[in-house]
Amino acid sequence: VQLVESGGGLVQPGGSLRLSCAASGSISDIGSMAWYRQAPGKQRELVAHITTGGNSSYPDSVKGRFTISRDTVKNTVYLQSNSLKPEDTAVYYCYAVILPGGRSMYRNYWGQGTQVTVSS
Repeated sequence: VQLVESGGGLVQPGGSLRLSCAASGSISDIGSMAWYRQAPGKQRELVAHITTGGNSSYPDSVKGRFTISRDTVKNTVYLQSNSLKPEDTAVYYCYAVILPGGRSMYRNYWGQGTQVTVSS
């Protein structure tokens, strides 16, 4: 099982980016999914979370600007980020709780990260 992110890059302040994260491999079920980010010299922080039922939550720092969604058929989670600020610059990581095929316990999986840089 692996998570592969895409969609990062350089964007000007006020711009938008859409990140994608696809889960692949032998998968029986996917539980909650989330996006985290880590800026240089800072701890990794949660920026968006979505349950299996589609309920989402965000910290105040991104609420109203970021939207998380998921496609259960494609095993993919998205992060639409609008009105980007320089302080949103970080490596963004995808996270998912997955039941691998043939296993009885869910495991935590992380993507490799994708760089988002907000700068003029």
